[in-house]
Amino acid sequence: MTQNSPPLVLPPRLSRTVAALPDKDRNRLDDIITRLHTVNGRLWDTEDRVRGALLSAAQVADCKREIDQLNAERNLLAERADEVLGSLADAGRADIPLHTETLASVVDRLSVLTLRIWHSERAAARDELARRRVPVLHGQREELCAALDALVSDVVAGRRRLPVPARFKLYGRDGAAPAEIKPSRRLRRVLAFGGLSECGKSTSAEFVQRTCGAQRFKIGFLLRQAAHREGLAEPYALSPRRQAELLLGELNRFADAHVDTELFTIESVHDDASIAELKRLMGDALQIVYLDASFAVRVERSGTPAQAVAAKDEIKMSRGAHQVAALADHVIDNTGSIAALRARLRRIAAPPASTALRAATPYGLGLPAAVASATADFTDAVRAYGPGVRLAALTGSPGEGSWIAGWSDLDLLVIAEHEAIGRVHEALEQYRTALGGAASLGPTLVTPGELTARRLTPRLAFVLHQLQQGSPVLHAAPGLELPTISRGELAFAAVRELPQVILTTRRLRADAGPTALRQLYKHLVLACRLLLREHNQWESGPDRILAAASRMPGLTALATPSLAEISSAWRDGEAELVLKPVTVAVDQLLTWYAAQLAA
Repeated sequence: MTQNSPPLVLPPRLSRTVAALPDKDRNRLDDIITRLHTVNGRLWDTEDRVRGALLSAAQVADCKREIDQLNAERNLLAERADEVLGSLADAGRADIPLHTETLASVVDRLSVLTLRIWHSERAAARDELARRRVPVLHGQREELCAALDALVSDVVAGRRRLPVPARFKLYGRDGAAPAEIKPSRRLRRVLAFGGLSECGKSTSAEFVQRTCGAQRFKIGFLLRQAAHREGLAEPYALSPRRQAELLLGELNRFADAHVDTELFTIESVHDDASIAELKRLMGDALQIVYLDASFAVRVERSGTPAQAVAAKDEIKMSRGAHQVAALADHVIDNTGSIAALRARLRRIAAPPASTALRAATPYGLGLPAAVASATADFTDAVRAYGPGVRLAALTGSPGEGSWIAGWSDLDLLVIAEHEAIGRVHEALEQYRTALGGAASLGPTLVTPGELTARRLTPRLAFVLHQLQQGSPVLHAAPGLELPTISRGELAFAAVRELPQVILTTRRLRADAGPTALRQLYKHLVLACRLLLREHNQWESGPDRILAAASRMPGLTALATPSLAEISSAWRDGEAELVLKPVTVAVDQLLTWYAAQLAA
C-alpha cells in the first residue's frame, strides 16, 4: 500500500470462505489481493499527480505510462485472484444463472471504494461537498459487501455461475496479454547492498567484485539506462513495481549478453518499496544484504562532521533506506573487523554446499601395510573426537593411486573446529610415531570457517576440487559443507601460485646437488601443472604432466626419466644418475618461462 493508505477489509462471508481454502491457495490469494489493493492505491496517487501540480510534457508522459502499466498489473492480478476464487464455485449445471462479473472484479471495486472513502474523509475537514459524500460512500460500501457475500453464498451453493475471468486487456501491446517480467535463466544470483550512510555498501560490493568476479552496478545507473531505453524522463517518479521491472529488465539484458557472468551486485538500496517488488519478481535469486553500524562508527569512518552524515541519513531514511533491514536476507553488523566482514560476504556470495564425498579405507589406497595400519589408527582416533573433526583425507599421490614408498610424502588434510585442533595434534604425534621412518607426514589443518570464508591457498583450493571430483576421504562428518571450487577458479589460482613456484625452483636449481633432486623434480612437475591449468589442460600424474607440458608452444620437449626411474634412483642412493636430465629440463622450462614474460 501507499503510505498511510487504508487496509482492504473483506466482508465476513468471503473472509470465512477464503480461510477454509488450503494453506497454499489462501496464502497466494492473500498476497494477490494485497498487491491488487496496493496497485489501486498507486493508481489513485499517480492520477492525482498528473492532474495536480504543473508538470512538464515529459513528466505527464511518464505518469501516463505508469498509469498504463499499473492498469495492466491491476488486471493481471485480478485474473490471478479469480484463478483461486474460481475454486469456490460448485460445478453446478450450465443453465444456472450467470453473474455479470467475477468475484475478483467485485473485490477490485471494493478496493477502489475503500480508497474513495479514505480520501473523502481526509478532504472532509476542508470540503463541505466531500463531507456530505462520506455517509453515502459508507452506505455504498455496506451494500457492496452485502452483495459480495450473497454472491459468494450463491456461487458456493451452485445457485449462480461466474463468467470466464480472462480480461484480454492489451494496454498498447500487439494483441498480447500483459506479461509479468521474469528473471532471465542466465541471471543466476544478484546481491543488493543496502544500509545508511558510510555503512560499507560500496566497500563490500567492491570486495565481492574483486574476489568473486561479480559484475557491479549502481541502481541509479540501471534506472537511467532503462529510462533512456524506454523514453522516460524521471524513473524515480514511477511506482516501485515499475522501477523494479526496469531494474530487472536491465539486469536481464546484461546477463543475456554476458553468459559467463555468475554473480551481479547492485547498490545502493535506499527504497524499501522498490526492492521489495524486485524481490517478489526474482525470489531467492536476489539476496538483499543490509549493512548495519552505529552512527558513531559511521561518522568516524567517514572522516566528515557528524552533521554531514546525519543529513545523508535523513535523505536516505525519507526514501525508506532504514526499512530495508526488515526485508533483508542477510543483516551484517559491520562494526567489527574487516576479516569478519569479508568472511560473511564470501559465504553470502559463494555459499558452501553439501558435497557427496567418496570414502575409502587406508588399505584401499595402495599403501604399504605398516603405513595403512598407522593411517587407520589415526582415522579411528579423529573419528572418535566427534563433530569437532569434520574431515580427514590423504591428498595428492595416495588419492591418485600413485604413492611411492621412500619417495612420496603423506599429505594429510584435516578439517577441524579450532577447539579440536589440540586433540588433532596429539593424534598426529601418535601417527608420526607409528609411521616410524616409513613415510614423511605433511599435515594441513584448517577450520570449517576458513573454508566457507574461502580463505584458501591455491594448493588447498586444488585439494578441495580433487575431493569434489571423487578423490577419496578417510573420514567425513555428516552434513559437511565445503566451498565449490570450479576449474576457472583453479586457473586463476595457478596465475597467483606460479610466480612463487618459479622462484623456489630457481633457488633449488642454484643448489642442484643430489640431495635437492626430489624437491627440484617435484617443483618442475608443479610448475608444469600450473602452466597447463592456464592452458585449460588438466593432467594428473608426473609423467603425463611433463609430457603434456612438452607440447606447449615454443617449449622444447622435456626429456626427463620416468617417475619410476627417478624414485628408484632416489631410494637406491643413486640420485646423481638422474640429476643431470632433471636439471636440464628445469633449465629449459625456466628459460622458456623468462622468454614468455620478456618485454
